[in-house]
Amino acid sequence: MKRIFFCCLLSLSTLFTEKIFCQTDNLPVGAYPDAIPVTHFPDRLHAFVWRNWNLVSPDAMSETIGCKNSDILKIAASMGLPSYVPVDGVFKKRIYITVIRRNWHLLPYDQLLKLLGMNASALSVALKEDDFLFIKLGSLKPKVAELRYAAPGPKAIARAAVIKKIAEKYFQQPAGVPRFKFIDDLSLVSLDDSIANLSARDANAGPRIVYSYFGIFGDPLSDASQNPYPDGLLEKLSRSGVNGIWMHTVLNQIAPGGKDFPEFGAGYETRINNLKKIVERAAKYGIGIYLYMNEPRAMPASFFTNRMGMQGTKEGDFYAMCTCNDTVTNWMRASLAFVFKNVPGLAGVFTITASENFTSCASHGHPELCPRCSRRSYADIIAGVNRVIEEGVHTGNPNAKVIVWDWGWHNHGLAQDVITALPKSVYLMSVSEWAKPISRGGVDSKVGEYSLSAVGPGPRAIQHWAWAKQAGLRTFAKVQVNNSWELSAVPWLPVFDLVQQHISALSNYDMDGLMLSWSLGGYPSPNMEIADLCLHHNTGEKNVLDSIASERYGVAAVPAARKAWTAFSKAFEAYPYSGSTLYTAPQQYGPSNLLYEKATGYKATMVGFPYDDLTSWRGIYPDSIFIRQFNLVAKGWLKGLEYFRQIKNITDDLHRQTVLSDERVASAAYLHFASVANQAQFVVYRDSLANKNLTPEVRKILQKNIHRILRNEITLASELFRICREDSRIGYEASNQYYYVEQDLIEKILNCDFLLDVVFIN
Repeated sequence: MKRIFFCCLLSLSTLFTEKIFCQTDNLPVGAYPDAIPVTHFPDRLHAFVWRNWNLVSPDAMSETIGCKNSDILKIAASMGLPSYVPVDGVFKKRIYITVIRRNWHLLPYDQLLKLLGMNASALSVALKEDDFLFIKLGSLKPKVAELRYAAPGPKAIARAAVIKKIAEKYFQQPAGVPRFKFIDDLSLVSLDDSIANLSARDANAGPRIVYSYFGIFGDPLSDASQNPYPDGLLEKLSRSGVNGIWMHTVLNQIAPGGKDFPEFGAGYETRINNLKKIVERAAKYGIGIYLYMNEPRAMPASFFTNRMGMQGTKEGDFYAMCTCNDTVTNWMRASLAFVFKNVPGLAGVFTITASENFTSCASHGHPELCPRCSRRSYADIIAGVNRVIEEGVHTGNPNAKVIVWDWGWHNHGLAQDVITALPKSVYLMSVSEWAKPISRGGVDSKVGEYSLSAVGPGPRAIQHWAWAKQAGLRTFAKVQVNNSWELSAVPWLPVFDLVQQHISALSNYDMDGLMLSWSLGGYPSPNMEIADLCLHHNTGEKNVLDSIASERYGVAAVPAARKAWTAFSKAFEAYPYSGSTLYTAPQQYGPSNLLYEKATGYKATMVGFPYDDLTSWRGIYPDSIFIRQFNLVAKGWLKGLEYFRQIKNITDDLHRQTVLSDERVASAAYLHFASVANQAQFVVYRDSLANKNLTPEVRKILQKNIHRILRNEITLASELFRICREDSRIGYEASNQYYYVEQDLIEKILNCDFLLDVVFIN
């Protein structure tokens, strides 16, 4: 199936270098539209203090806008913000994307750099390499003037006082758990004597690989203080059936470049030493480390000066390192051999050779633009890149695994020609649910990926696995068992019936391994335990789910638990799945996503800014169907939560904390789904209200409906605020960091209150 959204991402990726660049620090600005004003705050200064409070220090804020610390503290107090808590520097790398997003419309680049404590070069690398960050930000930087401190005037002071009355209702409540508390919780090692046996657990099982729940995506090996794999997490993942963890790496950072590429490999010694330590610690828990290989990375034109024959297909201002060139492929082989020789316990790699990142001349489907690759077939180029990687890995360690992912080949069509040309020693990995036919709300479509709501496997994966087996390859299934971009702001979704059905179905296809998560979905959860029971013990559905229910809630609560999970699973099957919805709709931000008086004109971005772009959110669905389907999900979810109330009444003290924790996760999911329906309906009503030809009666009805939605959004945001105070996992995902924090939910309440009292008045 050709994915329109994938094509859009590819075109967006070229904007990173094609558009205008900031003159002072060479950072990309893209289309450079005017920033969206923050009308619910007195001014941009107050918004700046609010959004950065307890995320960056008052020192950094005051230095950024040119004032004294006392000025920052005074403005914070005037809005009722809670007491300042010193920012823990350990979490700086784990929060910087969150800080960037919340200041994207408030600060120009030079002030953003000062606030972050980064130089332009570091931010440029992060925007390009940290999981497509600039694309997530919309491939543009909003135009905004420098923000300088000025003492608030009477109107600003009066508005701040209104904000304070609302904010104090929430912030004066008892303090919640600290942000990132989940890292401490997951880092605790059990005192159970059975830990010693984990290294030998499931020694004969195929790989079951996840990403660290709080892994750093960009350059995780450069800083040992940001440990994404503490022993406690390794232990918990191992007990959940995981025996592999993958981590993001860039090849030119982890090995020396030699005489041909002396600029490569700066700091590789540190990265290799840190990798050794991770590999050694993980091995104690029976877990192998796998490296993400998305190579060779494209380079700017200046890189190819005096390097004849290496410059391949052009995209924007970048060129592929042409893999027809022996110097390029020799470097790739040698680098991988170096890594695997110097880290002998390294488990393997997985490759992705046609992703959003521009790599080989064929990676984005245009080998004809290279004078050398134009004479080769697409299959020869793609299979050739994988062959070079396999040769390098196996030169360093013949026992390491090379997992080749078919993502993007022939623009997600069938790729028998590539599969049959692969080396016989590799595993062929396919997204299990790809091309699965579905019908949601009467709209027929096919699944692309990242779907728990549609149970795989789908026809593309089944066909690719069959061709791989015929070619003598082993096979891998890529699935999401915890969550997906359908909703990633909770650590796992309690759709256990669907997880069990999918993993059990895969047993019919003789899989040699599973990748259980992308950057999202690495939490050691009951979903993973279900997968483990299905795979390892070959247990029937009833025994698997009853066993999990009994362990988590007690024997007496099993019937109610099963009813709750079935209700969640059935509700989730109504989800209006489409590629556009996955990446652009506001389900990741839920009630924290702001509402706007007028259309902003901004396009929703890839899990970055939903804005008010209903056209992108709904994808293939008409407005009414999109809204109806999210309402169906939310209403069905409420049925499951009713059963949770029964569970709380039945369970004993031994299981009560687990019940309460699981209820928070399930409740947070409901609040997100319900808010998406609200926000979409708000946009429809708001845009209808802009029609000047409406009769007074129709206008009054629309106003009444908008008021109802705004009041409901206040309720949803208030409830999610309470849950976030109790559970630091809510709103977090590794590659996007915190989608929202507590004050964002209060800002949404301020936003709705402002619209009620100032804009959509009767």
